[in-house]
Amino acid sequence: MSASPPTARPLDLALQGGGSHGAFTWGVLDRLLEDTSIEFSAISGTSAGALNAAVLASGHGRGGREGARTALRAFWTDVSRAGAVFSPLVKVQNDLAGNAFGFGQLPGMQWMNSFIHSLSPYDFNPLNLNPLRDVLHRHVDAHALQHCGIKVFVTATQVHTGQARMFTGTELGIDALLASACLPFLYQAVVIDGEPYWDGGYTGNPALFPLIYDSGSLDLLLVRINPLRRDDTPRNSMDILDRLSEITFNASLIGEMRAINFVSRLLRDRKLDPGHYKDLRMHMVADDAHLAPLGVNSKFTTDMPFLESLFTVGRNAATAWLHQHSKDVGVRSTLDIAATFLGQAPATHNSPAT
Repeated sequence: MSASPPTARPLDLALQGGGSHGAFTWGVLDRLLEDTSIEFSAISGTSAGALNAAVLASGHGRGGREGARTALRAFWTDVSRAGAVFSPLVKVQNDLAGNAFGFGQLPGMQWMNSFIHSLSPYDFNPLNLNPLRDVLHRHVDAHALQHCGIKVFVTATQVHTGQARMFTGTELGIDALLASACLPFLYQAVVIDGEPYWDGGYTGNPALFPLIYDSGSLDLLLVRINPLRRDDTPRNSMDILDRLSEITFNASLIGEMRAINFVSRLLRDRKLDPGHYKDLRMHMVADDAHLAPLGVNSKFTTDMPFLESLFTVGRNAATAWLHQHSKDVGVRSTLDIAATFLGQAPATHNSPAT
């Protein structure tokens, strides 16, 4: 009798948002779906991360791993074909202030940027047109999403309270995905059951707590696309605003990482009951060397060659992680939280490097 194939090890995913840089995450997911030694138990996503999660789950529900890979490629191809999933004004802004020619550093371009950001979407988009809605209707299958066997959690920010709202199960639909990706300077707030919502990145990019409380897996892989550190000091108004946005969108993640690190340390020191607290095995795929130099404007670029280049970078990053750490899933962490997120010296105990 032939030996039974090894059981796939469960792995939760946490997917950051970041506009079209989410194509990097597409590449990561495409490569991970090829590896049958791991299986996804639950996915938490915000903004572009939420869209990737919903499309993956829809495709997986219809056709397993290959169905998920096919669905993700079709989605990003459609995003490119649509031209842009963002406001036309932002598209114009991106074209005029493109990094390739350095126009963004000219005083006139900085004034135009400031002028565009001074407008409200209730003024320049009174009909609340959003091409992303049609794209999502073509690629997200609510039934498949809710019955694919992978729990999906999507974060949006409640405008009135400033709190994170988690959508999952039957609550998760097109409006929830649009809410998670609703940048307030581009689109009117998405209203669900009378409550307005903005982009989930303000309160969880991505949120980790649903994976802690509502998933049985102890392994959590963060796919990070926003740089934690920049060595240059912003000097013009738009660069300052862009860096402030990055810091804001990373703040909630750093806070949750701090809490996870604290609990893990207490568990190692036997100061907490392991029967009541999870000692997570944390992992991360990222590539700041390729993503950080692209700049914020590139997050609005949806040309297919650009998306394909990010896809390739993501696949390569996932391949490198699998080569180095695949066998660590189910065994130990491969992310040193203190060194990566808290600015502390790398751990000297039997703990892996980032």
